[in-house]
Amino acid sequence: MLNAAITFFVIALVAFLLGATGFAGVSMEIGRTLLFVFLVLAVISFIVSLVRGKAPRV
Repeated sequence: MLNAAITFFVIALVAFLLGATGFAGVSMEIGRTLLFVFLVLAVISFIVSLVRGKAPRV
């Protein structure tokens, strides 16, 4: 999911540089949404691992 968010941000930057501002805005919003979803799931996973008492896998 983090890879998808980064990909959409890169697409947004390229589209902005090429002048397609509408497409850049849509790509940036999708990337931002995916990034926030990733962060929320990462925090929830961290909290659950703390409550269960198991060390996270590295």
